[in-house]
Amino acid sequence: MLLACHHAPMSDAPRFVRVENVTRGTTVCEQVRVASTSRDRTVGLLRTPEVKPGEGLWIERSPSIHMFFMPYAIDAVFVSKAGRVTKVVANLKPWRVVGWARGARDCLELRAEAAAESGTQIGDELRLADVGS
Repeated sequence: MLLACHHAPMSDAPRFVRVENVTRGTTVCEQVRVASTSRDRTVGLLRTPEVKPGEGLWIERSPSIHMFFMPYAIDAVFVSKAGRVTKVVANLKPWRVVGWARGARDCLELRAEAAAESGTQIGDELRLADVGS
């Protein structure tokens, strides 16, 4: 399984990873914050004024998301436990819901258009690489 990364020891510091598309030979996102706690998964990008190029959020154990109270659109890439993209929702607008992405375990949230820019599609294999904070 390519998603397996060494988890950082318990701390208050966020964990950051680079997301690579193994299938396409591209980097999907350079600096992705990992939301692994219940609190981080709940807050998500709500406190982020914008998602800058090269940034994103990997939400562990989140096969569904909502866009309530979000001020901007994002791309949502749903990924299986094995690291395969199961669904891509491009330009997901505020106040929308993705109720359930079949086969997904995690969700990668990116700035709008980032999934297409990296060529990421259903079936692609993604890999996480720790980059520090």
